[in-house]
Amino acid sequence: MSESVAPLPKGLEKSLLRFYEYLRSEKGLSLHTQRNYKQQLETMAQHLAQMGLKDWTQVDAAWVRQLASKGMREGMKASSLSTRLSSLRSFFDFLVLRGELSANPAKGVSAPRKQRPLPKNLDVDEVGQLLEVDDDDPLAIRDRAIMELMYGAGLRLAELVSIDVRDVHLRSGEIRVIGKGDKERKVPFSGQAKEWVERWLKVRPSLLKGDDPALFISKLGQRISHRNIQKRMAEWGQKQGVASHISPHKLRHSFATHVLESSNNLRAVQELLGHENISTTQIYTHLDFQHLAQAYDQAHPRAKKKGNNG
Repeated sequence: MSESVAPLPKGLEKSLLRFYEYLRSEKGLSLHTQRNYKQQLETMAQHLAQMGLKDWTQVDAAWVRQLASKGMREGMKASSLSTRLSSLRSFFDFLVLRGELSANPAKGVSAPRKQRPLPKNLDVDEVGQLLEVDDDDPLAIRDRAIMELMYGAGLRLAELVSIDVRDVHLRSGEIRVIGKGDKERKVPFSGQAKEWVERWLKVRPSLLKGDDPALFISKLGQRISHRNIQKRMAEWGQKQGVASHISPHKLRHSFATHVLESSNNLRAVQELLGHENISTTQIYTHLDFQHLAQAYDQAHPRAKKKGNNG
C-alpha cells in the first residue's frame, strides 16, 4: 500500500494540472515522460507545501536552492537531481509563457556536477613491479621509457604522444610539452625516466622509417598512437603480474599522489600536472579539506594557538 500524501494547496495544484494538460495536448509527450514530469513536480510541490508555500508566485531562487539541498541531503544522485531541476525549469517556463510568473526562478540554479570517478592509484610496490622490464628488444625499451616517463613526469597521454625528439633536453633534464588548450610547459625528468629515454633514443633509429620527428614511434616507424600505448601498457601490467589494470591515466594519477604524499606541496604538484586551477589538483589527488587545514595549522605563523593566558 502506498503512503497517503496530503492534498496540495489549490494555488500549487491548479497550475500543475494545467501544465500536465499542456504536456499531453500541445507537447504530445509520451505517457512515460508525462509520468516522470508529474512524479518530479508533485514531489517538489509537496516539499514546498511542507515549507508553508501556497502559491507558485512565492517561489524564488532561494526556495529552488532549498529544494536542491533537500534532494542532496536525501542522497539523490547528481543526475537525478539534475532531472528534477530540469522538470521544474520547464514548468516555470510554462508559467512565464502564460504570464503567471514574470521570470523563471529555477533558471540560474543547477545541480552539482557529476564527479568523474578517479582511477585508483598504484602503490609504490606495484609501480616497481610494473617497471621491472629488462629486455634488449627495441619495443620493450620504448615501452619502459614511455612508462617511466609517464610515472616520472606525470604526463597526460596526449602530451606524451605529441613530444618530438627536439623537445627532449637530456642535459638540463627537461621536456617541453604542449598541454590542454595548447599551453606549453616544461616538465623536469630525471633518474630512471631520463636513463630509459636515453636508452630508447639510442635504439630509436632501428625502427625509424623516414623522418618522423616523434620521440616515440611504433614498429611501423611512425608516431605511436594513443590506442597503441594504452594496449601495450595493459599488456605489460599482465605480463609483470600486477593485480591492477594499467593505464596511462593511472600512472599519471600515481605520480600525483606519490609526489603529494612525499612533499605535501600542492602548488608544486599543480604545476607539474599542468592544472590551471588548484581545485582540479585537490580533486585529482583526493585531498580533503581536513588535510589542508592540518597543513595550515602546522605551517602558518598566524595559525599557532596562543596560550589561555595570552
